[in-house]
Amino acid sequence: MYNNIYVNEWVEQMAAMTKPDSIVWIDGSEEERERLTKQAVSTGEMIELNQEKLPGCLYHRTAENDVARVEHLTFICTSRKEDAGPTNNWMEKSAAYAKLGTLFNGCMKGRTMYVIPYIMGPAFSEFSKVGIEITDSIYVVLNMRIMTRMGKIAMDMLGDSPDFVKGLHSKGELDPEKRFICHFPEDNAIWSIGSGYGGNVLLGKKCFALRIASWLGRKEGWMAEHMLILGIQDPTGNIQYVTAAFPSACGKTNLAMLIPPEKYRKMGYKVWTVGDDIAWLRIGPDGRLWAVNPESGFFGVAPGTSMKSNPNALLTCQKNTIFTNVALTPEKTVWWESMGVPAPEHATDWKGQPWTPDSGTKAAHPNSRFTAPAKQCPCISSEWENPAGVPVTAMIFGGRRAKVAPLVYQSFSWEHGVFVGATMASETTAAATGAVGVVRRDPMAMLPFCGYNMGEYFSHWLEMGKKIPNPPKIFNVNWFRVDDEGHFIWPGFGDNLRVLLWILARCNGKVDAVESPIGYLPKPEDIDLEGTDITPEVLKGLLSIDKEAWTQEVEDQKAHLARFEKLPEEIKKEYEALAARVAAM
Repeated sequence: MYNNIYVNEWVEQMAAMTKPDSIVWIDGSEEERERLTKQAVSTGEMIELNQEKLPGCLYHRTAENDVARVEHLTFICTSRKEDAGPTNNWMEKSAAYAKLGTLFNGCMKGRTMYVIPYIMGPAFSEFSKVGIEITDSIYVVLNMRIMTRMGKIAMDMLGDSPDFVKGLHSKGELDPEKRFICHFPEDNAIWSIGSGYGGNVLLGKKCFALRIASWLGRKEGWMAEHMLILGIQDPTGNIQYVTAAFPSACGKTNLAMLIPPEKYRKMGYKVWTVGDDIAWLRIGPDGRLWAVNPESGFFGVAPGTSMKSNPNALLTCQKNTIFTNVALTPEKTVWWESMGVPAPEHATDWKGQPWTPDSGTKAAHPNSRFTAPAKQCPCISSEWENPAGVPVTAMIFGGRRAKVAPLVYQSFSWEHGVFVGATMASETTAAATGAVGVVRRDPMAMLPFCGYNMGEYFSHWLEMGKKIPNPPKIFNVNWFRVDDEGHFIWPGFGDNLRVLLWILARCNGKVDAVESPIGYLPKPEDIDLEGTDITPEVLKGLLSIDKEAWTQEVEDQKAHLARFEKLPEEIKKEYEALAARVAAM
């Protein structure tokens, strides 16, 4: 046991409620990892994979009813409903404790309680925060080992302080009717019961690093954002960093691990990954915004990850990785759809059933995952664990729009950039819902992850803009414009570097731009097309703005913004200005 009285007292209280048979305090040592892995394999909770082909890798299946984040069972629990706002599910705080307390009562009888101290962010960085997660799942312990800095180092950082996020998790009965993921931002606490799936139970991830951290960030004057962080190194060796927020299915991880086109590689350009999912941002002593990745691993979606789509991600998970709900081959290796290698003749699917390519079902669940250490990524930045973070030159928002948004544009100002983020949208694909082209607005890609009232979240962005002496410039991108036959026009993937280089050229004052009703657009000659099939004429089309489409867009934005009862005046003004500019086109 560690000697922080606040931690010990809280653990005693939780043990009295959940009644485990034994308590194991996690120290983060290699010996402990080996012991727990052996134990998990012996009970069948984990399967050891082929250690020659996938050294240190494990396989796990979740319950069939427990395969994804459950947004409708995720709650922000505060004293007042208005603090959670209109876009979050709300439960009154004391009612939530009472409801979940009944479910947690005695739920660990016959089980071991694991106490996991962990750090979000680099150890001993001013950015970083300590959490303690209590769980009865060995799967959670082994995943948290990859996703966070955990064990003794976290308690060393915490010292005698009472300042830690209290996370309580139990698999419970894995009953969807008794499944809740509740956040108590006023108390720095998270209670999750009834699930064994990563996004609901690795409490350091979205629960702490976004929902609780966004609340803390507003209170303490920093930002917790659903953003990748990447560095772009030019041929002189100079590296500049950008952050980017995209809704799901918009290529976020692919961008985070981008490989430059051959032409740029030969010139000496390199792209470095700092983070693929979450950024914590603070104002640095030089007046710029600085970012850290609070996580130490990647919790990536497996299907679609291939040597073509994202070689760096695939190479990252060749060792010391936990695979969840993918297919298992007879050689004890893994397979998933769109992996870029032929399907095995026989396999065991994610449900544990025999599978062949003729089965007519998916071998891997569409949301199957890999949990891999970030340090194994071939393009991981040398700065990814720098306690000071990295300075942010540009922030990028994006979505999947077939006709509306141009390839790239720059906001007129920080306030206009916040408006662009607040109204960002994606159109659904057939794969997502069956309904194609439905516009879903996901402000800053934070709709499911903001821990408080989203109108106040916009206000916090605006306040931060006033406090940052040298703020990053804000841009919007859209890789997904389609032609009349529905084919993507822009090649995407590595070629997105061409757009990122224009963004940096703008930030560095090296290129001019064309003022349009929606923002500053590139001059077509300023985006390098050499080595692509794109003609200058096609690029002009990609940068065009259609009055009819934008008139409809302005109408849709109006309905979207009407949802927020605490919408800042600056956002209303930006909306009115856009509407007037579009009307005058």
